[in-house]
Amino acid sequence: MKEFKFIISGGGTGGHIYPAISISNELKLRYPNSQILFVGASDRMEMQIVPKYGFKIIGLWISGFNRNFSIKNLIIPIKLLFSLLHSILIIKKNSPDVVIGTGGFASGPLLYIAALFGIPTLIQEQNSYPGITNKLLAKRVNKICVAYNGLDRFFNKNKMIETGNPVRSDLRNLHSDSTGDKSKFGLQENKKTLLILGGSNGSREINKVVFNNINLFESLNVQVLWQCGKIYFEQYRYLNSKENIHVHAFIDEMNLAYAHADIIISRAGASSISELCIVGKPVIFIPSPNVAENHQYKNAKNLVIKNAAVLIEEKNLETDFVKSFTDLINNPDLQLELSNSIIKNAKQNATIDIVNEIEKLL
Repeated sequence: MKEFKFIISGGGTGGHIYPAISISNELKLRYPNSQILFVGASDRMEMQIVPKYGFKIIGLWISGFNRNFSIKNLIIPIKLLFSLLHSILIIKKNSPDVVIGTGGFASGPLLYIAALFGIPTLIQEQNSYPGITNKLLAKRVNKICVAYNGLDRFFNKNKMIETGNPVRSDLRNLHSDSTGDKSKFGLQENKKTLLILGGSNGSREINKVVFNNINLFESLNVQVLWQCGKIYFEQYRYLNSKENIHVHAFIDEMNLAYAHADIIISRAGASSISELCIVGKPVIFIPSPNVAENHQYKNAKNLVIKNAAVLIEEKNLETDFVKSFTDLINNPDLQLELSNSIIKNAKQNATIDIVNEIEKLL
């Protein structure tokens, strides 16, 4: 079997990292002798996550602009220059057959240099409103895999293929695999489980509403599996002393967490949406308002109008959360309706379709 060399770059958040890992796993499945190298930002979460999946990663000295004025922005041009030079060395040393980007500022220098050297390139855009890195790269790369229609206002439609977002392969078998008992997370078998996901870095506002309603969850006999984010973990870790609260900075084995959840509260990033459609559990979306074009709200609203999810805007959490959650947890018929509806929106073959496009570039 022919050996190929792939470089995959993307990171900063789980929304960029896990699609990259999914694509890599599918490439490895098709080409077991292939060499796959990741390139990320040296101080971001991909440097810890990617090696856990058995892939080598190199970090670039790169960061994004702070939207608020920051003295750190002054050094960004220097970081960019060093990252471009480092990317040249990486490309020259590894001679990849294809270079793939999944978004995040770390993918910018590498994909730019790869395209400059005439190496086949593909980017994958998860969102309905593209990030700045992919918008800048779009004119240079060979192919653009997108998750939503209507992106021809940003990208050349002749380069675009609508594939959906790749998700982790362990989620595609969530309902058929043996996922073990709930004791993995210290959960009890006889209680409903609420899974809280505020994005890979956590959400201050979601954490606040969870904290303020701990007594409500206890009164409803609901246990909480809570991914609060690394920067918030020290603030909430003492709550692990409570029988029904299980706080984690980050959950690695998301397939088990999803399998054990009865109801999920989540941000509405594109990758989260794609995963939750496949998981098929009742979801309350709390979109982040601090994103371009308010795209998380639009992502969630698209499911709400199909009776596939519940939506609470962050600004309405104090007034709406208790009623929305109580109505859902006490209504098994509504839970079933949401589950059946959201799973109809799943794109099971997104990863396969993206790798099919990569194969065409070989």
